[in-house]
Amino acid sequence: MAAPFQLYNTLSRQIEDFVPLEEGKIRIYVCGMTVYDHCHVGHARAMVVFDAFVRYLRHRDWDVTFVRNFTDVDDKIINRANELGEDPLALAERYIEHFQSDAEGLGLISPDLEPRVSTSIQQIQDMIQDIIDNEHGYVADGNVWFSVGTFGEYGKLSGQKVDELRSADDASGKAHPADFALWKAVKPGEPSWDSPWGPGRPGWHIECSAMSCTHLGAHYDIHGGGLDLVFPHHENEVAQSEAANKEKFVNYWMHNGLLTMKSGQKMGKSLGNVINVHVALEEFPAETLRLYYLQNLYRSSLPWSGEALPEALAMLARLYDAREKAEAMGGSEDPERVAADLGEDAQQVLELGQAFEGRFYEAMDHDFSTGQALGYLFQLARAVNRFAGHKKAKKRGGPVVAPALQAFQTVADALQLMTMNTEDFHQEVKTKRLAALGVSAKEVENLLVERTQARTDKNWARADEIREILEAKKIAVMDTAEGVSWRVRLDAPSEG
Repeated sequence: MAAPFQLYNTLSRQIEDFVPLEEGKIRIYVCGMTVYDHCHVGHARAMVVFDAFVRYLRHRDWDVTFVRNFTDVDDKIINRANELGEDPLALAERYIEHFQSDAEGLGLISPDLEPRVSTSIQQIQDMIQDIIDNEHGYVADGNVWFSVGTFGEYGKLSGQKVDELRSADDASGKAHPADFALWKAVKPGEPSWDSPWGPGRPGWHIECSAMSCTHLGAHYDIHGGGLDLVFPHHENEVAQSEAANKEKFVNYWMHNGLLTMKSGQKMGKSLGNVINVHVALEEFPAETLRLYYLQNLYRSSLPWSGEALPEALAMLARLYDAREKAEAMGGSEDPERVAADLGEDAQQVLELGQAFEGRFYEAMDHDFSTGQALGYLFQLARAVNRFAGHKKAKKRGGPVVAPALQAFQTVADALQLMTMNTEDFHQEVKTKRLAALGVSAKEVENLLVERTQARTDKNWARADEIREILEAKKIAVMDTAEGVSWRVRLDAPSEG
């Protein structure tokens, strides 16, 4: 049976018990990319948050239908295509391919359905006609407008007041400043389709209403997207969908917070402060970005700086290292007896491990609180690392850390974190971080060979000098009974 949970609803502005329209099933639509450029790390927060949300719901035995669209017909796409002298639909297709590559790199699951505006024109036109027939839309000079004044509940999602609004759409025949375009009359250089009102193309807001209702029904469970979409996009979706279908559109509205710079400014292409996803993935494992996005509550703003991903990678490495230490522990005695014999650190590991699953699910089921849930994981990892220093931990500690190992697996299953074996993780870190640091693995290995020879020759000064050279390059050298190994050091940068 699917587990119950609570969710903050933007519509009611409070956390509510989630009640599905159909027992055990959830239908969710998430606004996808407007494909006129590469996906940046600000966009990717929404993609990862809702990917993790859907994964978690399925982990908790919900039957989820997940729809995410591509907006491939839009003013931004047309403007960019005109700048480049390219066909707008061809440009959109090119950036859809880029996005799909980014999504694969991030490890995102594929939506069950991924409709595009350009292949949904008939459904869009049908919804526009329903709006006109229900006396909420009007035709003027080949444009079709939504009459905001005819929809008495306009503003219920965002709290906006009609009398204070002016929509961005500006064309002939608009009766009220707040009215917005459902269909735009054809202009030179723009893609267009025939319609009952003349050739043209859809307005932005009608696209998601038509695509979501086509694939999920006129009334469905959850609509998601970034906080910046609440107004006007989602407000207009509510109005036009309910005007067309004469019933409630969506029960729960879920919005993720935005990435903000230290100045408080949001990340955006128009502001020139973006880092594209494919660039970030060249330097960091995908789980680094995933941990960065999930370390805070999804609907809070998330600060971004040059230290954000190095800090997240250092946090991720500590989790992997704790798991590695736990996996290396042996023994088959009763865990309670071992914990009593080995002292307070062992007892804490056992207690935290045994309590983890309950605490994790309690946090996750209360408004998808990934930050709190991961906080419990880091608390457990710190306890494992402390316990690993006990002289008898490696021989006898296995039963004590068994619940911790199960905790790590629960997080992997529920949130797609810590899914690699530790060796593969560190190898990926080596490959990507060495490239970012401008250091080659061969250079490191050559220095280590020279250091080994210096130690053999008892040239301790040169051996120490080489270690210092490597440390300066963020290479940690580890001398063990099995030989010398090395890793890229992942110390989190200090605040400054």
